[in-house]
Amino acid sequence: MEQHNTFTTQDGTELFYRYRPAKNGSSGKAVVLFHRGHEPSGRMMFLADELGLDDFAFFAWDARGHGQSPGERGDSPGIGTSVADVDDFIRHIGTQYGIAPENICIIAQSVGAVLVSAWLHDYAPKIRCAVLASPAFKVKLYVPLARSGLKLMHKWRGNFFVNSYVKSHYLTHNKARQQSYDSDPLIARAISVRILLGLYEASERVVADAQAVTTPVQLLISGSDWVVHHKPQHDFYNRLGSHIKERHILKGFYHDTLGEKNRETAFKEIRRFIRERFDAPPDIPDRTRDHLYSESRREADELSTPLPALSLRGLYWRAYRAMLDLGARWSEGLKIGKATGYDSGSTLDYVYRNSPQGSNIIGITADKHYLNAVGWRGIRQRKTNIGKAVQTAFAILRGAGKPVHVLDIASGHGRYVLDALSADALPDSVRLRDYSLLNVEAGRRLIAERGLQDTVSFDQLDAFDRANYQNLTPRPTLGIVSGLHELFPDNDLVMRSLRGFGDALEDGGCLIYTGQPWHPQLEMIARALTSHKDGSPNWVMRRRSQQETDQLVEAAGFEKIRQWTDDDGIFTVSLAVKK
Repeated sequence: MEQHNTFTTQDGTELFYRYRPAKNGSSGKAVVLFHRGHEPSGRMMFLADELGLDDFAFFAWDARGHGQSPGERGDSPGIGTSVADVDDFIRHIGTQYGIAPENICIIAQSVGAVLVSAWLHDYAPKIRCAVLASPAFKVKLYVPLARSGLKLMHKWRGNFFVNSYVKSHYLTHNKARQQSYDSDPLIARAISVRILLGLYEASERVVADAQAVTTPVQLLISGSDWVVHHKPQHDFYNRLGSHIKERHILKGFYHDTLGEKNRETAFKEIRRFIRERFDAPPDIPDRTRDHLYSESRREADELSTPLPALSLRGLYWRAYRAMLDLGARWSEGLKIGKATGYDSGSTLDYVYRNSPQGSNIIGITADKHYLNAVGWRGIRQRKTNIGKAVQTAFAILRGAGKPVHVLDIASGHGRYVLDALSADALPDSVRLRDYSLLNVEAGRRLIAERGLQDTVSFDQLDAFDRANYQNLTPRPTLGIVSGLHELFPDNDLVMRSLRGFGDALEDGGCLIYTGQPWHPQLEMIARALTSHKDGSPNWVMRRRSQQETDQLVEAAGFEKIRQWTDDDGIFTVSLAVKK
């Protein structure tokens, strides 16, 4: 019998969902359904009966702004928030119903399939498999330059809503399904522009970097889809990193793939795929050697290769570097980056403060543009998310009756850690460390300014020397490593610090670690920005997929329990517990 419940997201919102226990009384496996845009969960639950998977429980949510969940219809604070909601929902199912991710299959359609694809990419969940039906990676807007116009209007007006042009007879040949679509009071025809534009941006990112997704995937493409383009769906499939993947093109199907007149054609493939996946052990490839051979290694090697000096790209980036040098005469941020490296603790501390400065109006304007770069916006959100992770870890440790002794191994100036401490709930002790004496001295001044000398210390030490983690008194219960591993491509080097944390932290202790699975400005960074490590104009970052980062942490003896990600999917913050 179907039950109606709610779960609470990271930001405290209660979202509605439907639950139908397995018909045969089983309790260990689940199919989780994600609806298309505009629609509620009730239009997906018929799959629980028609698929005939009687040994599976079925869950289906109403995304925020849809159905019986709160929020303005067709809206969300952002695509990143909606993707985080997916993660919260799956964690709720695990906590509330005892169903582990590896015993969950996802079936998602249209917009729901985009959210799930972004979740697979950004959060690297260990689910058994996913069925993606007509993912809305690129909506057909039909009006020329519609997307550009919407972006411009959104910049001028802020968020606003547009109504869907799609009629029910363009979605499905099924007359009953058409009639129910036209009469369902929970269907909202409007969608907010920030969600529509965010959908495009998330889709482009996930399609471009689909190699990071290794979950077994079955992709269903409606052959006569009036609503979304086919090409991004094929690009996504062709680039998928999954060892197990299937693509089925359903001739004559409209966009409502799972609600089509001849949907049994699709359901036969879905049943077989799910049964095969659950008859076999979970397929999780080892990504810990990706620094030797992977797409991210190929990408980094390409960016490490100097361009011919007289090539168009070589001339372009030479001119770009010259403009940065010119801007550094007047812009404070560019001046700090040039002097200390754009990846230095001094640069990050300046970015955290986010106050444009310059010697004249040109410098201040350039500084404002510099600080508003997508990467720096993500860095500031990473700082906020570290604060959330710190407070979550404090609650876990105190709930377990443990003292809170913090060890951060690459603190920069330490601002992001100190800002995360609340005056009414200070930890028992904080050890900050950094390899740079400049950072240590700046951090000590910041500690003195805040009067935290009795609680916080700052020392100059090498994070990659495992001996520096031995015999610490008091023994740390919370480790933090932020922004360090992203600067070094070698996983063997990274494992030295992670194993050091494994040595230092007691069982049940927490580890906060950051990642960078995606960045839209990698070439600019590599061709134009200097690094504090060697002063080279070739600061190359090898991106680690979230799965790769998580597996390295797991190899050191930790288990991830929470994750936070910025709206652009660039920087992640994860919380793990020592097993």
